[in-house]
Amino acid sequence: MSQVPKSQPGSDQPHTGALEQVTEPADPPVPVSGGRSATYALMASGTLVSRILGFVRTAMLAMAIGSVTSVADIFEKANVIPTIIFMLLAGGIFNVVLIPQLIKASKAKDRGAAYTSKLVTLTVVVMGALTLVLTLCARPIIVALTNNWTEPMIALGTAFAYWSLPQVFFYGLYAVLGQVLNAHGKFAAFMWAPAVNNLIQLLVIGSFIIVFGAYSTGNPMDTWSTGKTVWLAGGATLGILMQSLVLLWPLKKINLKLQFDFSWRGMGLRHVGRLAVWTLAAMVIGNISSLLYSKIVSGATAARTELSAEQAASVAGEYALNTSQLITVLPHSLFALTVATVLFNDFTRAFADKRRKDIGPLLNQGMRSTAIPIIFCTLVFIVLAGPLGRLFAGNSEHSIAAAAAIGQLLVLTALGLPFKSLQFFMLRVFFADEDTRTPMLIQSSIALIGLTGAVLAYFLIDPVHIAAAIAFIYGITNVISALITHYLIKRRYGDYGVGTVIDTYIRIGWMATLAAIIGCVPLALLGGFNFGFAYDSLLSAVITICIVGLVMAVAFVFLLHRTKVPELAGFLGPLVRRIPGLTKR
Repeated sequence: MSQVPKSQPGSDQPHTGALEQVTEPADPPVPVSGGRSATYALMASGTLVSRILGFVRTAMLAMAIGSVTSVADIFEKANVIPTIIFMLLAGGIFNVVLIPQLIKASKAKDRGAAYTSKLVTLTVVVMGALTLVLTLCARPIIVALTNNWTEPMIALGTAFAYWSLPQVFFYGLYAVLGQVLNAHGKFAAFMWAPAVNNLIQLLVIGSFIIVFGAYSTGNPMDTWSTGKTVWLAGGATLGILMQSLVLLWPLKKINLKLQFDFSWRGMGLRHVGRLAVWTLAAMVIGNISSLLYSKIVSGATAARTELSAEQAASVAGEYALNTSQLITVLPHSLFALTVATVLFNDFTRAFADKRRKDIGPLLNQGMRSTAIPIIFCTLVFIVLAGPLGRLFAGNSEHSIAAAAAIGQLLVLTALGLPFKSLQFFMLRVFFADEDTRTPMLIQSSIALIGLTGAVLAYFLIDPVHIAAAIAFIYGITNVISALITHYLIKRRYGDYGVGTVIDTYIRIGWMATLAAIIGCVPLALLGGFNFGFAYDSLLSAVITICIVGLVMAVAFVFLLHRTKVPELAGFLGPLVRRIPGLTKR
């Protein structure tokens, strides 16, 4: 996740023609200091470790309850709802609006201790009350967010939700504590905390498999029990609880001397409220659309009940769709999000200091710096979609069919990845300028386009294919949103050198495509195109991914080096300098 540029922060939100040529920015990119590179590396390592553990957790969960089973989709529904509801009601305010306020407060004599104490107290009170109400409404929420589910499905979803919805409170606590740390320049803890959650999840799911056994065949709902519900859903909530509490230690180290403070008058909530109106509107629109997407996709879960076991195993549902997003979002989280988390503060300070001329170079540098990993990973996901899907298909008798279903979604979601990251950088400029209205308008437009497509798919496409349709819509909306955001950025802030960005992505894209073609040779020899060795087991899938991935990486770097792509030195420089004997003395 390190790279050449300076970058910014924010929340990693789910999904969401040629651009006109523009000249390079007038000012050259600001070089990255060794300290900044070290910060990127530390943040990236935390995200990488967390994501790897998350992948293992998802693969183990498929072993425990299957990947295209009713229980898998029902648990996924209940466990994802707290995340979406938190982002719907408060996430945008925590992740975007409060950062500038906390940075301003940190310049006070008490380093923002009084403001932060009030903010943490307010978070505990509001999120606690909200969580209580939501938990009491578990069944109506499940009913509202599902499509054609049977009563047993609704009952199990409600039981899962009772244990999962308390996560909303701990998401709020994690968000506000993390943003306090970010405002004081302590970025790493926020990135590493999710690793604690995933470690707990591994222990929970691993012990679940030991006690109850792994899923092998049939419908796991037939043998489900209350103990299994508490074990899985309660364990998931325990992980989120610990994810938030571990931030108390680094918070204590910055010595803010926080305490509960209920005197909320005078903390600027009216100003924050004016900013939050648009941010909240954007989050409401975006996350309501996510909830509607999930409701439409849940029709695949109900459709399986009409099919044979073999046919049902190839029907991707909500678990498979979310798994494909989990995989494809990794490079975005590792590179774009990490760079953007730091760059957001740079944007904010540039606006505060009336240095608008610095915005273009910063944005240009951030977008170009992530081109190599984002483009390469996009092609890796497309080439290795099948074997990657096999990793998350479990070990049931129908695991190959499940792998194919997940692989199809991987290809579709990967297509929009570069545009997702590009737009993410551009949106942070608006947020740093305390303009939350423009992102809301963009979000609204994209939500309308996406939901129109999803509703048409609902009426025109067989429910067994609905997950693939939604995955395709995700990719298309990422492209459209990037184009819209580019137009608005250029119109308001002027030239940011988009021509150099396009040129960078095209040149790197050609090299990545050639590397992908080369990678298809060993993939074919390993049975990647005819369900051979690459699909035999989890181990064979891992071996295939490692061999093909290595071949593609070597070919890609070689091609970039031979064609003298300048971004290669910036990307590999920090790595090479850490290898003894490869740097000039």
